[in-house]
Amino acid sequence: ASFSGVTSLCSSCCKSAAFAGREGCRGFSHGLSREPRSRAVEQVHLRCTEGSLEWMYPARALRVLLEPNLASAQHSTLCIKPARDFQGASVYVERAGHLQLVLSEAQGARPHHVSCFSAHTPRRVALFLQASPHRDISRRTASFQYELLSKQITALFFLAMCRPCDNVELLMAICSSDFVVKGSIRNVSHDSENHMSRVDVSVQKVYRQKNRIFQQEEGSGQWRGPIRTLLQCKVKKGGGDFLFTGNEHFGEAWLGCAPRFKDFMLVYRAARERGANPCEFELD
Repeated sequence: ASFSGVTSLCSSCCKSAAFAGREGCRGFSHGLSREPRSRAVEQVHLRCTEGSLEWMYPARALRVLLEPNLASAQHSTLCIKPARDFQGASVYVERAGHLQLVLSEAQGARPHHVSCFSAHTPRRVALFLQASPHRDISRRTASFQYELLSKQITALFFLAMCRPCDNVELLMAICSSDFVVKGSIRNVSHDSENHMSRVDVSVQKVYRQKNRIFQQEEGSGQWRGPIRTLLQCKVKKGGGDFLFTGNEHFGEAWLGCAPRFKDFMLVYRAARERGANPCEFELD
């Protein structure tokens, strides 16, 4: 078999295992256990919407099938984030029998770089990992995290985050976001290389958080945490209290809706009086 975009299709026969769990999948593959003359390409099946894969001592090639165990799932976007020590391979996505490069070994040196692309088949995405030609593979590991995003999350994450949310989006955000916190902006820093900005937040109250991104400092007792957003959003430091909402991606908090807290209270109270609030929210 041959694929466009790769000069030759290397073969690999290696032991692999994938483990599914509530928090995601982890796939493992070992390039040193291959049969030298095998022409087969080993396949790894991952059946979670998010997880990670680690290919140790990459040699020849590996095919990864992402097939979530959700019959009704409609995933429109796949995002991949390389590990800090990503080495030894390039990652391609299969599209109608052709291969499109999404992550090269050079990009692996940028740990915050996230590659996202549309998934043509919402219930099955195939990745192809091509080992780089290195004589010494003993210290190389091609490792990355992945997330399959639904159409709703994709729209919020990539389209709505650079504009103010309307009232409907705001009311839905407090119900469905991974984190909801009240706080103020301590500092804003920009990373032009990775096209993102970091907002450091002093937190007054944590209404919800999926993981411990917002934590209490031992010395001061102040709750703090970082929130990321796209550089193109041109976030600036502003005074006053905000209600920060958003979702976690690759263990980091990404900004969704962030109205001034007093404005949010007006919207929520008006919706509650009309019976139009989609969920109950704890008022101060």
